[in-house]
Amino acid sequence: MAPQILNKKRKAVTRDAPEADEVLLSDGGGDVEAGFLDGILSQSEDGESSSSESDSSGDDNGELGGFDDAKDDLDSEEVPSDEEEETDIGPRVNGLAESARKPIQEGDHALPPNHVLTEDANGNPRYLYKNIDPVYDSDDSDAPETTNTIGNIPLSFYDSYPHIGYDINGKRIARPAKGEALDALLDSIDIPKGWTGLTDPNTGKPLELSEQELDVLRRIQTNEVAEEGYDPYPATIEYFTSKTETMPLSAAPEPKRRFVPSKHEAKRVMKIVKAIREGRILPYKPPAEEEEEDRDIKRYDIWANETPRPDHPMNVPAPKLPPPSYDESYHPPPEYLPDQAEKEAWEEADEEDREDYLPADHGSLRKVPGYGRFIKEKFERCLDLYLAPRIRRSKLNIDPESLLPKLPSPDELRPFPTTCATIFRGHEGRVRSIAVDPSGVWLASGGDDGTIRIWELLTGRQLWHVKISSEEAINVVRWRPGTDAVVLSAAAGEDLYFIVPPILFPELETHSHSILDAGFGYATTNPSSSDSSKKAPSAQWTRPPFPLLDSGVLLKSHLRSTIKVISWHRRGDYLTTISPSGQTSAVAIHTLSKHLTQQPFRRLKGLPQSAAFHPSKPIFFVATQRTIRSYDLSKQELVKIIQPGARWISSFDVHPQGDNLIVGSYDKRLLWHDLDLSVRPYKTLRYHKKAIRQVKFHAGGLPLFADASDDGSLQVFHGKVVGDMMENATIVPVKVLRGHGVRRELGMLDLDWHPREPWCVSAGADGTCRLWM
Repeated sequence: MAPQILNKKRKAVTRDAPEADEVLLSDGGGDVEAGFLDGILSQSEDGESSSSESDSSGDDNGELGGFDDAKDDLDSEEVPSDEEEETDIGPRVNGLAESARKPIQEGDHALPPNHVLTEDANGNPRYLYKNIDPVYDSDDSDAPETTNTIGNIPLSFYDSYPHIGYDINGKRIARPAKGEALDALLDSIDIPKGWTGLTDPNTGKPLELSEQELDVLRRIQTNEVAEEGYDPYPATIEYFTSKTETMPLSAAPEPKRRFVPSKHEAKRVMKIVKAIREGRILPYKPPAEEEEEDRDIKRYDIWANETPRPDHPMNVPAPKLPPPSYDESYHPPPEYLPDQAEKEAWEEADEEDREDYLPADHGSLRKVPGYGRFIKEKFERCLDLYLAPRIRRSKLNIDPESLLPKLPSPDELRPFPTTCATIFRGHEGRVRSIAVDPSGVWLASGGDDGTIRIWELLTGRQLWHVKISSEEAINVVRWRPGTDAVVLSAAAGEDLYFIVPPILFPELETHSHSILDAGFGYATTNPSSSDSSKKAPSAQWTRPPFPLLDSGVLLKSHLRSTIKVISWHRRGDYLTTISPSGQTSAVAIHTLSKHLTQQPFRRLKGLPQSAAFHPSKPIFFVATQRTIRSYDLSKQELVKIIQPGARWISSFDVHPQGDNLIVGSYDKRLLWHDLDLSVRPYKTLRYHKKAIRQVKFHAGGLPLFADASDDGSLQVFHGKVVGDMMENATIVPVKVLRGHGVRRELGMLDLDWHPREPWCVSAGADGTCRLWM
C-alpha cells in the first residue's frame, strides 16, 4: 500500500524545515525510526510484512524523507480520503506508542507510568491501565451514566457533522434521523409506550419514560400527591370514644381533707398576718414619680444674696413678680368690666355665693378708693373678741366608740336565713307577688304572664297552676289566715279572685268550698231604702267563667279600679284591697261570708299605697304617700296620724304584738316606729342603694324582719321588742342576701316569711322565686 500512497501524492510547496526536526534527527532519530517500524509491523497484515521490512531496511535519509513527504501531505490543500488518513496517521501513532515504552530516565521529571505492559493472545503488547481513584472533589459515584463523552461542549458545535459526539470507547455517535425521514418512520410504526416526543439533550435520542414516571407526571398534573398509595383523607381513629367505660367517675366517698380546714395553710396565713402586724410586710405603694434631673447640668442661684446695685449692662436684676391680671387691675380693659345686669346679679346674690370682688375702672391710681368693708370687718372682729369666753375649759377626752350603742354579735342572734336553698323557675317575666300558706307547706306566686302557680316549698316542685288572664298581670296573691280552710285570693286588673286549689284533702276542700259559697243568696239591705234612687254596688260578686271554674277558681269580685294590695283580717272573714288609681273607691273592705263590699272613706287625703289590720285590736291602718293613718273601726274615728318623714311610702307592716311598725319607702329608707313613743320614727335605716319595695315582720314569734329592694338584695334584721316600757327595741342588721338579678332597674318585688321557721321567700324581676334558709 505504501507505493500506491506515494503515487497519489501531490507535490507540495517546499518550506524550510524547523529546528525541531533537526533536534529529532540528532538526538532521537533512531528511536523514532524504530517506533515507526514496530508500529508498522504490529498493525500490518502478513502479506504486507515483507514490503514493510524492505521499506524499513533503507537508510535513515529515506525514512526522514518519507516523514517530510507526510508533512507535505498535511500542508497541501487536497483533502485526503479515509484510507489515506489511516495509512498516514498509523505510523505516527505507533511511533508515539514506542516512545512510551522507553523507560523513564533519572533526569526526567515525568510522572510514573499508570499502566502495566502485558501481551495479548497474538503476542502483541497490551496496556492495562489502573482504575482512576476519585478524590474528595469527585462526585462520579453519584453522577448518572454518561453516554456522550463530549463534556460540557454544546451540541450546536456538531451541527455541521454527521455525528454528535463520541462514546466511552471513542466511537462516533451518529446523529438520529430528523425531518421527513422521522415523520415517515413514525407513520410506519406504532408509538411505543413511554414516548414523549422530547429529545434527550445528552444523547439526542427520543426521551422515553417508564410507566412509573408517567404515573408520577399524571399525578402532578392533577394536583395530587406524587407518592403512590397516599390517602389525603384517612379515617378518623377514635382513640378515646371507642372504649365505653362502665363507671367513668369514681364512686368513692369524699375524703375528710376536703371538709377539714388545712392546718398547714392556717399556719402560713397566721405567719403572714403576724408579719403584717409587726410591720415586716408593708403594703405596696407605687413609687412617687419624680422628674429626673440631669446631673451634668449645674444650676446656680445668682440672686441668692441679691443686693441693690446701680444700673449696669453687666448686672442682671432679679425677676419681678408678675403684675395683676386684667380684671384685678384698677384700670382693666372694657371687656373685663361687668355690665349693669351682671352688677345687679352680683349685688342680689348672697354674700357666701357671690365672687370675692367686682372689677371696677379707675382713671388713675390716686382715684382708687379705700376698702369698702374695712369698718364692718373691724366691727365684727370686735364683737368676736367681746363675746369670747375669758376662762379656760378643760378638754374632755371621750372615746368615740363609747358613744356607740353596744350591739350583740350576729352569731348570738341566730337563727336567721343565710343561704339560698331552693329556686323556683317557671314564670315568664317578672314575679310580682308571693305568699306562703299558713301551714308552711305551699308557696303561691303570680307574675306578669297572668298565671298563678303553687309550689311545694321545700322541694321547689310545681303542684298546680292556672292562667287567670292573658292581658292583665297578677299584681298580688295572699292566703286566707287559718288552717281550717285553704283559700287563695289573687288580683288581676280590676278583678279579685278566690281560689281553692285542687291539691287538698277531700274534707278540707269541701269545707273551703262551703266558705266561698256561703255568701250566695245573702240579701243585703240598703240603709237609705227610703230614697227612690239606689246607688250602684261597689263590687259585683259572681262566678268566673267555666274554664276557670273547673280549674278551682270559684269566686270573682269585680271592682272599679286596678287592685294593687290585698290584706286579710286575722279571723279570715274580712279583707281589704287598695286601688291607688281609684278616688273614692281606692280603699275597699270585703266580707267573704256575705259577699259584701264596703268603701269606708268618702274622701281620703293623699294617694293610698297600702293598708293593714291591727293583729289584735279593731284598728285599721291606711298608708298614703307621706303619712299612715290609724282608725278605730268600733268607734269609727281617727286615732293617730303617723309621720315617717318619707317622700313616698311603698309598704308597711305591723309587728305581731301591735306596738311597733316598720315602713319602707322609695327613697331607700327603712323606718321603725314605736306607736307608744311618738308619731315620728324611732330608727331610720339606710342600707340600700335603690328603692325598697316590701317590708315584712316574722309572724311566728321570731324577732326577725326584712326588706326587699330594687338593688337585688334582701336585708335581714334582728328586731327584739320587750314588754318593758323603759327599754327600747333592739335593731341589729344580721345578713344581706343577694341572688336575684336586676331587670330594667327592678330587683326584688315581694317577700314573705315562713309561719314558724326562720325561712324567707323572695320574688324577683328576673322571673324566679328563692327560698332562703
